[in-house]
Amino acid sequence: DATKDFNYFHAQRVMDKYGPKLYIGDLKDREEEPANPFAAMLPDTYGELVPFGDPSWYQGWRSPYYTDSHKKFRKAIREFMDAEVTPNIGKWLEAEDIPKEVITKMAKIGFLQSCIKGVWNKEYFGDVLPGGVRPEEFNWFHFIIAITELSRGGSLGFVWATTAGINIGLAPVLNFGAKHLKDLVAADCANGRKYIALAITEPWAGSDVSALKTSAKLTPDGKHYIVNGIKKWITNGTWANYYTTAVRTGGEGMGGISLLLIDRNTPGISVKKMKCQGVLGSGTAFIVFEDVKVPVDYRIGDEGKGFKYIMKNFNTERFYIVLQALAASRLCYEDAFKYAHKRKTFGKKLIDHPVIRNKLAHMARQIEPIQSWTENTANQLNQLSASEQVKYLAGSIALMKAHSTIVFEYCTREAIQIFGGAGYTRGGQGERVERLHRDVRGVAIPGGSEEILLDLGVRQAQKLYPAVPKL
Repeated sequence: DATKDFNYFHAQRVMDKYGPKLYIGDLKDREEEPANPFAAMLPDTYGELVPFGDPSWYQGWRSPYYTDSHKKFRKAIREFMDAEVTPNIGKWLEAEDIPKEVITKMAKIGFLQSCIKGVWNKEYFGDVLPGGVRPEEFNWFHFIIAITELSRGGSLGFVWATTAGINIGLAPVLNFGAKHLKDLVAADCANGRKYIALAITEPWAGSDVSALKTSAKLTPDGKHYIVNGIKKWITNGTWANYYTTAVRTGGEGMGGISLLLIDRNTPGISVKKMKCQGVLGSGTAFIVFEDVKVPVDYRIGDEGKGFKYIMKNFNTERFYIVLQALAASRLCYEDAFKYAHKRKTFGKKLIDHPVIRNKLAHMARQIEPIQSWTENTANQLNQLSASEQVKYLAGSIALMKAHSTIVFEYCTREAIQIFGGAGYTRGGQGERVERLHRDVRGVAIPGGSEEILLDLGVRQAQKLYPAVPKL
């Protein structure tokens, strides 16, 4: 019986993948695995049941937020990920090629559309949702589940490859675009038939959006814009059919920025794939616009309001990133926790060394508050108007985004320390931890760097602070 040796050198997911094909029977008098005490202590548990490895409501804790609708939704998505994604994700990422068929399958069950935002748009998304959830039931807690479960594949590259375009690129069209633009792209992109990307960042303008230089000048007849400029680090840009593009239609600063929807097939556009450290397979692109002719009625919203639209879009984008960083942090903790119960050094398991328990404790104590923060935020998103969300949540979400990526970086480092060489190797038991370590900067920088967002959070707080009365 090689069971113990096999389990010592391989993660359980290896047995889950190959075991059913190789199974021929059970040994007599084999040692039964002890039941997880969590399942006996608390009813209604779900998932791996590693303490702090999943959100507490997965482990039977009571929550005022989640209903049977959310549980059915979670179950359907986890089953999809286990069947379609997790067994294949390693080879997809090594080839840096996420099959578009996966996106189509996600859309067929309503999974893809669930990753756009916490409000269901039946006109463009359809009426099919995972687990038989009704469109009117869908809310921001379903969105949390969708991004959390999507991230459990252990690759933020996969998350961005499948959902970044619709989350950050389609949202401005849905929120601010004219009806004819929504009709042109929303249903096709939301259902995985076509793809869209948000094109804002330039070599000289990242977090400082107001410094962008890509120009859009009106033709003499006023019917078209002529676009010239460069966009860089554009996620999904290599395969996008459309670009939601920030351009300068006016003078310097934020007041001169507008948004245009640009068709990829328009003459004058050249696209080059960029090689990045992590978030593999997400189609990061370098895009050049040379005398690109765009109809005026492809402008998203009003001229000169682009900066305002981008800032409003940031709340959802940053919340989307927070959920990825949180789920990835939990994966690092979960894998390290399991490995610490298998690996032996100096005659005892790693988990029996106080220094290892200390590392796990510091990971867990930083992970859990983010969960509460995200759920509190989702509750506000369910109830506040769009203008109230911008006023009251922008600063908090900015701080949450910075905090979550700092914690994510910490958890990848500590998990790799626990895995040792196995955490430094592509493939094997530390595969997910090693991959996620390369993904850290891919979420720490987009949506605003940590330094910018920490400052923004306090500046937003200043705006909400009432004038100090005179003594």
